[in-house]
Amino acid sequence: MKLLSFFFLCTPVAAFVNAPGAKSSTSTQLRGQNDRRGFIASTAAAAVVALSNPQPSFAVADSDLVDVYFGVGCYWHIQHEFVEAERRFLSRADSELTSRTGYAGGTATDKEGRVCYHNFQGVADYGKLGHGEVVGMRIPQTSIGDFAKEYFSLFTEKGERVDPGDKGGEYRSLLGLPGGMNNAYYKEVEAAAIAKGFKLELGKGNDPDTLGLKKVFVHDTAKFPFYQAEVYHQFHDDFQSKAYGKKYNNIANEAFDAGTLKSTGCPDRV
Repeated sequence: MKLLSFFFLCTPVAAFVNAPGAKSSTSTQLRGQNDRRGFIASTAAAAVVALSNPQPSFAVADSDLVDVYFGVGCYWHIQHEFVEAERRFLSRADSELTSRTGYAGGTATDKEGRVCYHNFQGVADYGKLGHGEVVGMRIPQTSIGDFAKEYFSLFTEKGERVDPGDKGGEYRSLLGLPGGMNNAYYKEVEAAAIAKGFKLELGKGNDPDTLGLKKVFVHDTAKFPFYQAEVYHQFHDDFQSKAYGKKYNNIANEAFDAGTLKSTGCPDRV
């Protein structure tokens, strides 16, 4: 996103949707601020709040679900596509969706355990901490192959991300699985990559941009966990598509009210 939107684009705790969060009695402060300039203007007085965060309920046993993440370019568009994948593959209702924008692949947080989007306060900047933009989700282990195919379908026919104007390690291609390359379903991820002409490489953390390389870094989620992004960046319209609609945008409000979307302690509008 160029320099202007660099501060407007697209957290502490290293778990997925069950990480500590905060719930407000009303979600009105989430509405009416759907541009990046508004996000920065609204972050001057962010507070750190940590409360326990409930989980969406699922038809399958929790023991069959695993936390994974995928990243390629700006996470706004990628979240929408994985929301659609959750609906298509898992028949999830809006209240059951687990796709969240976030950060991963870096080796550090700030001293409070935060990873944040670029902000004028200079708090826990994800780029400076070596992280990339990703979308994390909780899915059945047996669905990893389906979601990997979905991920590789998000690249262009030439194998590039859809927003090549976004350059830098923040926008690199990366994915995270429990156990990384040792995951029982890694072969399905590898097959999806080969089918699209990509190579998979073990991520070492703080990795560089992958633009033009048809390469994806693979991480073990235990070593390189997912950090949820700010509420502002959830279920957001992007610059690659037509507006997704108020019903989609409002999922953030509903999830925040339900406690399944948390406050991160980063500059935000909640």
